[in-house]
Amino acid sequence: MGDVAKDLGAGTVGGAAQLIVGHPFDTIKVKLQSQPTPAPGQLPKYAGAIDAVKQTLAAEGLGGLYKGMGAPLATVAAFNALLFTVRGQMETLLRSEPGAPLTVTQQVVAGGGAGFAVSFLACPTELIKCRLQAQSSLAPASGTGPVVLKYSGPIDVAKQVLRSEGGIRGLFKGIVPTMAREIPGNAAMFGVYELVKQYIAGGTDTSKLGQGSLILAGGVAGAAFWGSVYPTDVVKSVIQVDDFKNQKYKGSIDAFRKIVASEGVKGLYKGFGPAMARSVPANAACFLAYEMTRSALG
Repeated sequence: MGDVAKDLGAGTVGGAAQLIVGHPFDTIKVKLQSQPTPAPGQLPKYAGAIDAVKQTLAAEGLGGLYKGMGAPLATVAAFNALLFTVRGQMETLLRSEPGAPLTVTQQVVAGGGAGFAVSFLACPTELIKCRLQAQSSLAPASGTGPVVLKYSGPIDVAKQVLRSEGGIRGLFKGIVPTMAREIPGNAAMFGVYELVKQYIAGGTDTSKLGQGSLILAGGVAGAAFWGSVYPTDVVKSVIQVDDFKNQKYKGSIDAFRKIVASEGVKGLYKGFGPAMARSVPANAACFLAYEMTRSALG
């Protein structure tokens, strides 16, 4: 089996592990990011992450924490296969000689290149996911009756966007902040992953590291991703759930300015707690599953 096929297979398994572990945290993150700014004197819909979990469970049950999972689940194979395959091919290009270990700097470059490639798949997937996750908190009040939801599922989101929001272009709403998240985020993640592995191994040969070391490196790498790009993710989310017919934001810079003006810098970190709580176990699971699968494939 060739290296590309191995990266495709291992990336798919890693992505599935990441999604299963991390999606409930991601749902709460998006709900907190996208909830409307309360009027003066009024409280926000969610007081914090725990309150968002409680309200979601009360209104939607356990399934509410997995809202929007269909979109990333349908594309997780392609997304992670592309991420790890492009990273693998860039590693090949950057190596001084076949089989030579890469430096941390080279892993940063490889991660950034992989991030650029996956941005074009991540943007439409994230748009569908975010709209499904946020629609219950953005839906207008309907008295004492149940909340009327706009979308019935991932396919319905795609159909409505294609029909009424400019066709294919509508699915790529938020591509600029998506790239601004994926490129530096993946550069940081893969760089830190390699840095931690080499630190634990005491050198560039990390092939003998055990599962515990890989879990630790993967968790720290995930935290590095979100710690480096979180405000960009907030901007991406609010743009992607913005009402097409009554747009609040003209673009990424406008969204950034309006968030800071109305909520201060802390507005750029809404949902940061759930994101970081998700990043450590989800990315630890992803990297461990990837490494184990890659090793099993030879």
